[in-house]
Amino acid sequence: MPVRGERGQTLRRARTMVRNERSQGVVPMIKKEKRKLTAWVVYSKVITFWAPGFLLAKLAGMPDPGMQQAWREKIALVSLIVFVCAAVVYLTIFLAMTFCPESVSKTQSNIILVSDDGTTTGIVGIKGIAYNTTNANWGRQLGFSPSGGEDMTVYFRVPVPDICKSTKLQNFRAAQFDVCVEENGSGGCPLGNVNDAEKNYGLVMKKDNPIGYDWSDVKAGYFVINGMVINMTPYLLAVGRTSSNDLLDQAIFSAANGELVDASILFQRTSEVKAATDCLIARFGAGQLAKDTPGCFAVNLFNYAALVVIGGIVLTRFFMAVVFQYFLSWQLVRRPPRSKVRPLSYNAAAPWAGKKPQTGAAATGLGKGDDDELYTIMLVTCYSEGEDSIRGTCDSLCGTDFSDSHKLLFIVADGIIKGSGNDKSTPDICLDLIEQDESFRDPEPCSYLAVAAGSKQHNMAKVYCGHYRVGNHRTPCLVVVKCGTPEEQEAPKPGNRGKRDSQMILMNFFSNVVHNERMVPLEYDLFRKVHYLMNVTPDLFEIVLMVDADTKVYPDSLRLLVNCMNNDQLIMGLCGETKIANKRDSWVTAIQVFEYYISHHLSKAFESVFGGVTCLPGCFCMYRIKARKGDDWVPILAKPAICQEYSQNVVETLHEKNLLLLGEDRFLTTLMLRNFPTRKMMFMPQAICKTVVPDEFKVLLSQRRRWINSTVHNLLELVLVRNLCGTFCLSMQFSIFLDLVGTVALPVAIVLTYILIVRACMTNYNSVSAYLPLAMLILVLFLPAVLIFITTRKWVYVAWMLVYLLALPIWNLVLPTYAYWHFDDFSWGETRKVAGEGKGKGGHGDGGGTFDINSVPQKRWEDYERKRRRSIRRKEREKQQYDDSSSYQAAMVDDSASAGLLKNSVEDSMYYESHPGYSFMGDSNTTSSVQDSNGTLAGTYGQQGRYNQQYEMQNYPPQANTAEGYYGDYSQQQGAMQYGGYDDYPQQGGYADQSMYDYQEQQQQQQQQQQQPSRQRPGGPRDYR
Repeated sequence: MPVRGERGQTLRRARTMVRNERSQGVVPMIKKEKRKLTAWVVYSKVITFWAPGFLLAKLAGMPDPGMQQAWREKIALVSLIVFVCAAVVYLTIFLAMTFCPESVSKTQSNIILVSDDGTTTGIVGIKGIAYNTTNANWGRQLGFSPSGGEDMTVYFRVPVPDICKSTKLQNFRAAQFDVCVEENGSGGCPLGNVNDAEKNYGLVMKKDNPIGYDWSDVKAGYFVINGMVINMTPYLLAVGRTSSNDLLDQAIFSAANGELVDASILFQRTSEVKAATDCLIARFGAGQLAKDTPGCFAVNLFNYAALVVIGGIVLTRFFMAVVFQYFLSWQLVRRPPRSKVRPLSYNAAAPWAGKKPQTGAAATGLGKGDDDELYTIMLVTCYSEGEDSIRGTCDSLCGTDFSDSHKLLFIVADGIIKGSGNDKSTPDICLDLIEQDESFRDPEPCSYLAVAAGSKQHNMAKVYCGHYRVGNHRTPCLVVVKCGTPEEQEAPKPGNRGKRDSQMILMNFFSNVVHNERMVPLEYDLFRKVHYLMNVTPDLFEIVLMVDADTKVYPDSLRLLVNCMNNDQLIMGLCGETKIANKRDSWVTAIQVFEYYISHHLSKAFESVFGGVTCLPGCFCMYRIKARKGDDWVPILAKPAICQEYSQNVVETLHEKNLLLLGEDRFLTTLMLRNFPTRKMMFMPQAICKTVVPDEFKVLLSQRRRWINSTVHNLLELVLVRNLCGTFCLSMQFSIFLDLVGTVALPVAIVLTYILIVRACMTNYNSVSAYLPLAMLILVLFLPAVLIFITTRKWVYVAWMLVYLLALPIWNLVLPTYAYWHFDDFSWGETRKVAGEGKGKGGHGDGGGTFDINSVPQKRWEDYERKRRRSIRRKEREKQQYDDSSSYQAAMVDDSASAGLLKNSVEDSMYYESHPGYSFMGDSNTTSSVQDSNGTLAGTYGQQGRYNQQYEMQNYPPQANTAEGYYGDYSQQQGAMQYGGYDDYPQQGGYADQSMYDYQEQQQQQQQQQQQPSRQRPGGPRDYR
């Protein structure tokens, strides 16, 4: 131990943590240096050229250039979504119409194929059309019975079509030559005019059934032009197989003699020859090729490829989700073996660390936790929820089967706010739920840097300390009340800065603890009170469980999630299944039941196989603060890059605002995946919670507007991350891309679904390809029913699925369309209502004025601690002087090193109890001044005098009754401090000796008796200023 008066060796600035994973060079999503003119800005201005700025200012009520640009970017985004939807519609419907018209496809499906297997018996072809000859009476003119599928056109006289009489074709012999001669092979057209065939011979035309030829049926004298089969045998026989010198004859003889079966290219030489092809088809057409045209082939190929890809993805997701839930998840939630239990993650290089880290749990009365129980913070963010909701959440968290010595309930009340329908403010509700420690009943407000703009970056909060009791559990608890600065006390919602700011209080605190960086006064206050409650320093905490104030977790949920963290050190984030607590309240809640189920058990279970769940819901998720890497520890949630980007307070573009202001939970998940693409984000179906969902459609509309818009913008960021798990079509990146396209195409997807249903009812199923759309429809709509049976075996979910299917137009059309048109709406709408709040008022991030960074001092832990020790030694000297002097004159000094530390209210109240005319404001060794507590220099809360006292850390008195769960003397019960550095020489609980402690305890009791008449009762109104 150092000699009294010397600098303590434990108060050193040392290396704290190896930051290996910080050198990855991840490109931040939100850049501070923004270019004014980018390709996206140019596109948004071009697409909205028809709406100049002065019209938007006068007619649309958008005088601010930022609002105008947000509107332009919204129109640009909507135009891209319309383009994607149009592409989906074209590929689904109009692609076939373009390259494979219905006339062609229908003809191909009705073709009667020429064959030798007897299937075409009684069928003949005349001019390419099938005729039924069952009742035919050929008479003596024919003299034989035609074979099935035979071309009988040569036996009839076919008049020269008008198309062959064109002046362009006068020089072509084949266009004008009369083939009804004796040498044509049929005896000179013995059956007469082809137009009288039905009447004279009893033939029955099958108008919709053309004659089809396979490639093998195209023999000598036949050839193909553009898919039509031409029978030139009678012409070749009539002319004696002697070619003329015209180009058409040359092409005919070349093709008919077997040199080229598909002669289409021979008839493209000149425009005249090309025009003669229609004439040949009209005179000598025998049928058509029974093969798809190139266009139809390409369309069918595309349809089959789409079927394979979409069906493969659907089936792959299904089977991988089943495999994960049946085989993988159960291995993760098991209690870890001893080989996987890691030692405590204390920071041995920190200035507060000692040589032998001990938990000291046995001495605290909280009980000793199991070896596999990681120290966990349970964060509950509150805004305008009611008492029943907050109490239910805290009861469920503290009632989990997890040792109280290893979990800390951390409640943040986001401003002095009274929720709609509540009779008490949210801070009053939170404080009435805990057993407050008497030493911390009236803490001083501490400054911190808030996530806001302008002067609102400076915020203040009070940290209340105590325990939350439920059943046999007595869980340590901290309540942080964001009360705001004096300047905003008359504002509607003082201290309110939003949920992201509430999360950042905890994230910045652990980031600074992990790296021993400079702390704001609020973080040092948290450090001391966490240590006071838990008997361990905050650097031992590894896990944070984030829960909303209207969520109840199951008793085993916390332990199951921690088991996963122990079993796989690569897991950095987890979520459980969220079920609906009010599923039968209204039709709005009923349609959400299956949507919640399928989003967890199908989507998140599939993503967990890759370790890349794209959204951990903020109502129930767990993050790793830091993780073991070799023999060292690396920050995860506490990584400075994540904290810095997540706490961005200047967001200007529409993309940034949709990321940060609408879906902070998904944005945090995106940040984690971008910074740690090789680590895992997982879903554990065994860990379950229940939450309250919107029961009114307007609230659901507002909630889903935020969620859908946030999803689109976050997927745009994730699709650019190339080193996610998997490769090509089996990669997480490809899956994210499909999710992005599927999300923006939701409005047309439901329309196409109903079109597909109608077509399925009207289709004549005569081929395998005709069944493909129906198979796809059944696969997509009813495969989840199989998943229900496999995962839950609760048939009631089938009923919920049917309710969901009836509401598909709402999910896929109404909600997305409304959300896309409100891309420039960054409010929370109807989701959270505050008493007396009007529409469009009270933006927690909006702030005018300027912010002075010097208004929030930042010091390292050792600087705060060094100040606290000087305060202890000074008071000890003053007490000694007071004991030795018969007349004491309080000489107060002002030490420059003490500027900006939290007021030492506990010690002052004990020491100056007998001297009510004076109050302590700071220690000094050089200057002295007398302070009048009733007036000038001390002042009231709203005056500057008291704010100058806010930053000096309190010396927290120890509790002696260990049997009741209080904390006793460290040096006596443990032999030494858990982590050295709090005292320069042997003391008890931070005091010089036992007599000093007894003296101050007596003074404190006297002060409490004097202040008892003015003390407010628990549950009554409080002054958070």
